[in-house]
Parts: sequence; structure tokens; C-alpha cells
Amino acid sequence: MYLPLKGLIVLEFSQYLSGPSAGLRLADLGARVIKIERPAGGDPCRKLSIKNLWIGDDALNFHAINRNKESFTADLKDVEDLELVKKLIGKADVLTHNFRPGVMEKIGLAYTDVLKINKRIVYAEITGYGRKGPWKNKPGQDLLLQSLSGLAYTTGMREMAPCLLAYL
Repeated sequence: MYLPLKGLIVLEFSQYLSGPSAGLRLADLGARVIKIERPAGGDPCRKLSIKNLWIGDDALNFHAINRNKESFTADLKDVEDLELVKKLIGKADVLTHNFRPGVMEKIGLAYTDVLKINKRIVYAEITGYGRKGPWKNKPGQDLLLQSLSGLAYTTGMREMAPCLLAYL
């Protein structure tokens, strides 16, 4: 099997679906993806079950988009944990995150901060609405986008209320 990203280390500071889906592609291509999760619960997607399907205490869809990844628990507001994360950043090739604009800056892991630790790192972020504009600080969640775009209104059966795609 050809794994073109074998040997690359990716730190994934992502939750729910968009960031973890991107990390999944990198892991499938051979990268070592280390998912940074908060203590006491980890990625909130662990509890976001579709059709009430579970593996132990975690939602099945969490496992589906986080397969082939390692998990590292760190409280990014804790100085000691943040230092451990910075050591990982020093060894990583790629850092990804899907937090709202300003979150990584607030904890000291903005692009310019990370470059001081590792000059060769590729820093990638996913936002729902970009870094500028009136919606820049809004969460870019799938269900919200389906509702705002009218997509939910176009799904389901005539006799039903609008239906989200994830539940069809």
C-alpha cells in the first residue's frame, strides 16, 4: 500500500467534523495524526451520536472520522500541559485546527507563535465563515449551515418539517 504521507506528524487541534475529517484524510495517507483533546470528555463529537449508534461511551461517528489517529489529552489553559504541547509542536510537520478565529491566539498558539517553535511547520485552519466579516466569530457547524442556507428546508418528505441531512 502506497502511503505518501508516511513519516509526517500532524497535530490536530480540531473538534466535531470539519477538522477531524481533514485529519482523517491525512491519516489515511499515512501521516501520524495526534489529536489534541481537552481533559474530561475530549472532543465534544464523542457525544454527538447519529441514530443513537455508540461504541462504548463514544458516538460511532466519532470513531468513523477519527480512525487511525492517536489522542493526547491536554488542558491548553494549563501552563504545564501547554509546554508539553509546545514540545510536540517542535517535532510536528503540520498543525491543524478548526477553532473560531482568535482562540489559538488567546492560548498562545497563533501562526506566528507556532513559527517561533517550529519554522518548518505547515499551519492550517478551518473556519466556518473566514477571519473577516460580520459572521467571523460564529461557529461554523453543519446543522447551523444547513438551516441558514435553506438546505434543511429542501430535504425530507412533503408531510414532514425540514429535515437535516445527517438524520435522513
